[in-house]
Amino acid sequence: SGMGQEVSVSVIRAHIVHRHGIFEAEGLSWFSAVAAVPERATYSSDLNCLEGSCPCQGSRAQAHGAHLVIQVEGIELSRPVLAAPPPFPYNPRMMSKADLRAQARAHRKALSASDPGAAERAASHAGAMLDALFGREAGRAEEAAAGLRLTVALYRPRGAEIDTGPLARALEMLSCDLALPCVEVPNAPLVFRRWRAGQALMPDRVGSAAPLPDAPEVDPDLIVTPLLAFDAFGQRLGQGGGYYDRTFAARPDAARVGLAWSAQEVDRLPAEAHDIPLHGVLTEVGYTAARKAD
Repeated sequence: SGMGQEVSVSVIRAHIVHRHGIFEAEGLSWFSAVAAVPERATYSSDLNCLEGSCPCQGSRAQAHGAHLVIQVEGIELSRPVLAAPPPFPYNPRMMSKADLRAQARAHRKALSASDPGAAERAASHAGAMLDALFGREAGRAEEAAAGLRLTVALYRPRGAEIDTGPLARALEMLSCDLALPCVEVPNAPLVFRRWRAGQALMPDRVGSAAPLPDAPEVDPDLIVTPLLAFDAFGQRLGQGGGYYDRTFAARPDAARVGLAWSAQEVDRLPAEAHDIPLHGVLTEVGYTAARKAD
């Protein structure tokens, strides 16, 4: 936390894990920040104040200094030395999901405070999103010409999730029907019930705001999901509960779109076998369709 404390550990061999790479030290001096002698390694929690303590190139390293974890004989003495949140992202493939989620939450919270108008700007691109997914660009000109109403499932934001209120109003102006998700059975796919902006809500099984139980159940054409981070290939980092993953698997024909700040994009998220990518992401700068994975 930048308080200048020093931590010493007795080691024979230390693996110094930097967020941008992994370096080994065995009785060697490792740049100016860490001195690793054969039986002792010492580093300071004030390292991020030392210009050049990070061996990477670029202003990001100089601005934020070292971010280290020392592993001794296979036991991680986790001690990230960050006095302030770094620019997001670092390399997500070198971070655990728990670390990545923690950092992404902090980053999203900062975005929520610094750019609350992003939700309105994202909503202004709702028509372009629908055209890309369901209009002539998507090969569905006949349906669009027939004026068929689309059902779009939104979510009620919790914490620092980007607000869906402006998007709900924009979609209703575009003659869409709205729905909200409900957790009715734990660890099962979400249920979607009809909802209009302003209608009363009640907590579901996990405390999220959901339509009343007598609201009709619907099959959405489009599911808009919150997220912590996303990449250009449609991978999203969620809260870890798996509800949207199960829902996407149960509703493969529904379009899947993330709603986010553009700055939540990372270079590449780790993909697991059960992950179902988004079709695109709507941000304050517009709708972007996901690229096909390499």
